[in-house]
Amino acid sequence: MNIPSTLKTTGRAAASLALVALSTAAAFAQEAAAPAAAPAPALDTGNTAWMLTSTALVLMMTIPGLALFYGGMVRKKNVLATIMQSFAITCLVTVLWFMFGYSLAFSDGGGLNKFVGGFSKFFHHGITTATLWAPGVANIPEFVFSMFQMTFAIITPALIAGAFAERMKFSALLIFMGLWLVFVYAPIAHWVWGGGFLGAAGVLDFAGGTVVHINAGVAGLVCALVLGKREGYGTTNMAPHNLVYSVIGASLLWVGWFGFNAGSELAADGLAGAAMMNTQVATAAAALAWMFAEWIVAKKPSVLGIISGAVAGLVAVTPASGFVNPTGAFIIGLIAGVVCYLSAVKLKHAFGYDDSLDAFGVHGVGGVVGALLTGALADPAINALGKDASVGTQVYGIVFTILWTAIATFVILFIVKALVGLRPSSQEEVEGLDVTQHGEVVP
Repeated sequence: MNIPSTLKTTGRAAASLALVALSTAAAFAQEAAAPAAAPAPALDTGNTAWMLTSTALVLMMTIPGLALFYGGMVRKKNVLATIMQSFAITCLVTVLWFMFGYSLAFSDGGGLNKFVGGFSKFFHHGITTATLWAPGVANIPEFVFSMFQMTFAIITPALIAGAFAERMKFSALLIFMGLWLVFVYAPIAHWVWGGGFLGAAGVLDFAGGTVVHINAGVAGLVCALVLGKREGYGTTNMAPHNLVYSVIGASLLWVGWFGFNAGSELAADGLAGAAMMNTQVATAAAALAWMFAEWIVAKKPSVLGIISGAVAGLVAVTPASGFVNPTGAFIIGLIAGVVCYLSAVKLKHAFGYDDSLDAFGVHGVGGVVGALLTGALADPAINALGKDASVGTQVYGIVFTILWTAIATFVILFIVKALVGLRPSSQEEVEGLDVTQHGEVVP
């Protein structure tokens, strides 16, 4: 039968359309059967806003908080030198953290990753405005995370200065703090938070009990022992020259500590709220515990005592703030207030070392108390990681931190001593560091 050409053309077109329809249907079916690709993590603006705020709060802890807290506790002739130490350390650590510190603490160290990070993020190489930290979890810019951690790196060496206040040369301080950041702080931060062996072993440190406070306290004790006592220690009146400065500084530390502890959750969520509540409860309990202990022993509750107790509570709750419930925080505060009082007042005099502003007595001892009680009081209902907490694991972390900090600090001090010397002359120290080191005096 002779079929017209137009019909043949129409038939071929229909067949082609049918094939296209079948192919399209098959493609849709295959796509439906395949699992949908997970969307790329997006910036979490709420978390980012909280972390920007927390970072500013933690920076405030050093300048002006710690600067005023320490500055008010020294003699008038050393107040400018003491405040200068906190300010200069802030500047020095900022530059070194940007250059080397962040990479050594928070990048992959390859075969040495258990002990230290690598070089890949020197000068923040490879980090852009689109780079996220903890993608899929916190979703905050890595620049913000690095800046937040920088404020921790700033305050830790600044705390050490309280142990040798009024007796270290400024040139020696700068060299010591630079070397200490690179060889002590950055490795220990990596051990606990950056993928190192202490974190892998289950050591719990929510916001820096080990990394910041035990680390700084032990380093401070080593410094105090190596430098020796201040000129006239034990015979000269070394009472604080202006406790009003210290109260203002302690108050700034207390408020800033919410960024320190609650900010360490890296998110604006319920656990950050629990860390904030725990911080407040432990601080108040420790301040009262120190005050009443001093009232019983020395017969009067001092202003210096209550603010020192508050700082002891802040220190002790730091590792536990995201692992315990408020009752646990209350217990930590009570114990820390009494133990740190005895350490700062009784232990120091029993052994005869000159820990000028009780950096070891408050931060070293308080950090140990907090780390141990984190293992004992961690509540899985607050943080699921607390289910595996143990005092034994916490002791493991404490011991390794103390050993490395003590040995490395000792070596660094002797390097600095060989380079520029550690102390000013006796005459310069008696005259005061304000004028002999900086050429300035408070009127």
